[in-house]
Amino acid sequence: MRFLVFLLLIGLAACQPASNTAERPPNLVIIFADDLGYGDLGTYGHPTIQTPHLDRMAAEGMKFTQFYVGAAVCTPSRAALLTGRLPVRSGMAGSSRQVLFPDSKLGLPAEEITIAELLKDQGYATAAVGKWHLGHLPAFLPTTQGFDTYFGIPYSNDMDRTVGGPWLDPNVWNNPQTASWNVPILRDVTEVERPANQHTITKRFTEETIAFMEANQEAPFFVYLAHSLPHVPLFTDDAFKGVSARGLYGDVIEEIDWSTGQIMQALERMDLAENTLVVFTSDNGPWLTFREQGGSAGLLHEGKQSTWEGGMRVPTLAWWPGTITPTVERALATTMDLFPTAAAMSGAAIPDDRTYDGASLLPLFSGETDSIRETVYYYRTQRLYAIRQGPWKAHFVTQSSYLNSGNYAEHATPLLFNLDHDPSEQYNLAEAHPEIVAKLTAAAEDHVSRTPPAASQLEARIGDP
Repeated sequence: MRFLVFLLLIGLAACQPASNTAERPPNLVIIFADDLGYGDLGTYGHPTIQTPHLDRMAAEGMKFTQFYVGAAVCTPSRAALLTGRLPVRSGMAGSSRQVLFPDSKLGLPAEEITIAELLKDQGYATAAVGKWHLGHLPAFLPTTQGFDTYFGIPYSNDMDRTVGGPWLDPNVWNNPQTASWNVPILRDVTEVERPANQHTITKRFTEETIAFMEANQEAPFFVYLAHSLPHVPLFTDDAFKGVSARGLYGDVIEEIDWSTGQIMQALERMDLAENTLVVFTSDNGPWLTFREQGGSAGLLHEGKQSTWEGGMRVPTLAWWPGTITPTVERALATTMDLFPTAAAMSGAAIPDDRTYDGASLLPLFSGETDSIRETVYYYRTQRLYAIRQGPWKAHFVTQSSYLNSGNYAEHATPLLFNLDHDPSEQYNLAEAHPEIVAKLTAAAEDHVSRTPPAASQLEARIGDP
């Protein structure tokens, strides 16, 4: 009799549906820091900033050493990540203006398809939390771009400044006050706080992210958490004041590290870690103009806004327990690869009516291949400044970092660097390798001929005809 009962139980178990988690496509969480430099995390070699949760993410997942953004400033970089396309294709690269401002009239065009729209069509719940900076007027906010919910600031945390004086006045930046910037916080399309209490902003973004995951844990979800920090002005919660040997900048990074740990722990608590890809990266390199208030590109040259490596190569970690074998990944990859990765994870078809600039990261995660791309394009505004193929990088135009527009130079003979040997771009090898210069020049000319810039969305201002 017991044997018959046992067989009955086995039969009933076999007839039960698989777990909801096993049946559904994986969740996706993208954590996007603002102005975080290549050298700002412990796992990337910073000697005094402590990042134990991000270090754990690197140890248990994939740590990229050659991961790039689509642009070296906020607005076009964010557009590149969410659309999988170079910003010059979508009009999110400007000329006289390089990012959107509170008086900007336009934003990410409605015809662009975001990761959120792609995944929403596959049944995902979608949330944007944090800094948007792709259009602050109602027609351009996240809820019009495929996100079910939004909580965050619509542009950079240094905009809507209320105090006068020189831009780099140390009295403003070294001891920042909330009231010095009249930045709003929106929930969906409604303003719920102004000025934003930036001391608690990282904590609240973290709480919003976890609450959304908990509320949607029975279905696949996508969260785009775009921290507004460590972009200046620097603010941190009282619990993190003075904790870092690196000073206020280190305090901010260590709170972002804490935030990442909270999200990882929440996924583990909900038993969703093995069905969730978490990617941590940055929108561009460090804002070197602000010295100790800005970060470090480590061994890389230059920072934010420049097309030197320090402006566009960023720290990037991917964590997916049970899927990603812990490794240091040296293959070239970009934020634009996240769009086709999301498509492959969810089973979505990539639209065939436009050009995409990414490739799925899944073959790297599984170890099926050791390379998904050969080429990286370095744009500043609507102009191609440099190109990389394999280890070789050619600079056609060079220019210094943001708010330091000197040292502009057009090179009749492009500068040439072997980034495998010389990631700091110190030794110009153009004279020794004219054949490589010629090859990269031809590749750049071919790309530019096939990539006409779309009309810029960044120049128009509210009140313009």
